[in-house]
Amino acid sequence: MRSRKVLLVIGFLVTWTYATYYLLMRQTGIHTSWDQAHHAYRINSQAREANLQSHHLAKNIFEFVKMKYLENQPKPPSAVSTPQISIVAAEISAELPEQHVAKAAKVATARIPWKTYLATGEPVFPVLVFACNRVSVKKCIDNLVQYRPSIEQFPIIVSQDCGDEPTKEVILSYGNQVTLIEQPDLSDITVLPKEKKFKGYYKIARHYGWALNTTFGVGFEFVIIVEDDLNVAPDFFEYFLGTHHLLKQDPSLWCVSAWNDNGKAAVVDAAQPELLYRTDFFPGLGWMLTNELWAELSVKWPKSFWDDWIRHPAQRKDRVCIRPEISRTRTFGKIGVSNGLFFDKYLKHIKLSEDFVKFTKINMSYLLRDNYDNTFLQRVYTYPIVTYDELRRNLIRIEGPVRIQYTTREQYKRTTKMLGLMDDFKSGVPRTAYHGIVSFYYNKRRVHLAPNANWKGYELSWS
Repeated sequence: MRSRKVLLVIGFLVTWTYATYYLLMRQTGIHTSWDQAHHAYRINSQAREANLQSHHLAKNIFEFVKMKYLENQPKPPSAVSTPQISIVAAEISAELPEQHVAKAAKVATARIPWKTYLATGEPVFPVLVFACNRVSVKKCIDNLVQYRPSIEQFPIIVSQDCGDEPTKEVILSYGNQVTLIEQPDLSDITVLPKEKKFKGYYKIARHYGWALNTTFGVGFEFVIIVEDDLNVAPDFFEYFLGTHHLLKQDPSLWCVSAWNDNGKAAVVDAAQPELLYRTDFFPGLGWMLTNELWAELSVKWPKSFWDDWIRHPAQRKDRVCIRPEISRTRTFGKIGVSNGLFFDKYLKHIKLSEDFVKFTKINMSYLLRDNYDNTFLQRVYTYPIVTYDELRRNLIRIEGPVRIQYTTREQYKRTTKMLGLMDDFKSGVPRTAYHGIVSFYYNKRRVHLAPNANWKGYELSWS
C-alpha cells in the first residue's frame, strides 16, 4: 500500500513537470521580440532542467521503494552484482543535508575503486577508515598497508571530516595506496544547550552516514570499518576473509568484529588465537557489515551516538556479532571525542594478537547459531559453579572450565570489578555477553560468568 502511494506521488510529479513545461512553451508565443525570445529561451532551459531533476527524483524514489519493499525477495544464486544503495535513503531520513549529498556523492564515488568483485568471483572488501583532525592517522594507515595482502581486494578508503589540512596532507602522502574522500558538509550542528558537550558525536554520526552511503553506493557487498586510532593485527585481513561468508549464511549474524572488550592480556588465552565467539554485544572497533544491513539502517540512521543506537533492541533485533578471543585491533587514541573514556583503565591493556591464524582454512560452521547453541550453551551449564574467592586463591580441585553464577545487576558488577572485566551494560547487555554469559580466561582456566539456567533475557533497566 505504501509503495502504491509513493508511485502515485512519482506519477503526479512527472505529470506536473510536463504540464508546466507545455504551458511555459505556449506563453512564449511565436512572434516575440529579441528580449522576449531570450527570456523564453531561459524559461525553456529552466523547464528542461526541472524536468530532468524530476526524472532523477522519480528514479531515486523508485530505487528506494524497490530496496525497501523488495529487499527480501529471493535472488538467483548466479547473481554477481550487488544492489546499489541510493544516497536518497539518507536524504529521506533527513540525516544528511540535501543540498550537499548529491554533489558530494558524485565527486567521492568517482574516485573510489569501482571493482566490486575479483576475476575469481571473490568479493572486494573496501576498508573504510574514518579520520578527522589527527595526523596520527598515519599509524593506522601504515599498519593497514603493511599487512594488506592485496591492494585490489582490500582498497583502503580514508573518509575525512573536519577539513583539517595537516591530516589531509598525511593521507594524500600515500598516493595510490589509499583513496581520500572528504565529507563535504562542515557546517555547525544545532543541538540543545544540555547536549552541547556532545556535539562531536553528532558530527561523527553525520560523517558515518555519508561515508557509508557513498562507499556502499559503488556496489560493494561488504565494508570493513576502521577508526583512525586503531592498529591491526598481522591476520586482520585474513580474519575477515575467513568469516565474511557467515554473514550471508546465518541471518542471526549482523556483524563481524575484530575487537574483544574484555581482551586484556590477563583474561585471554594466548594459546588459542584462533578461538572465536558469538556475542549479543555490538563491539565495533574494526568491524564488517553487509550491504543488506546498511540498506536497513541507512533509512533511519541517527543524528548522534550511532553506536549506542545500533545496540538498542529496536535495531539489534536479537542479532549477534562474531568476536575473537584475542583482539585483532587495538586503540592508541586516548585523545578524542570520548576524552579517553576507559582508556587508562581498560583499552590500553588490550592484547593485540601477534599470531597469523589461517582463518580461511578453518571450518567456521561451529559459529552458526544452531551449532553454537547446541554446544556452547549446553556445555556452559554442565560446568561446576565456583566462587570468585575460590578462583582467585586457586582452591578449585578439578580441572577444566568452571562457572561463576550471578542473579542480580549488583552481583554482576561487583564480580566483574574483582575480575578486572568491564562492568557496564548497553541496552541491558554486558560487554562480550552471549545469552548473558561472559567468557574469559583466569588463572589458566576457562571461566564463564553466567546467569542461572532459567535466564529470561536482558533487562534494559540494568543499563
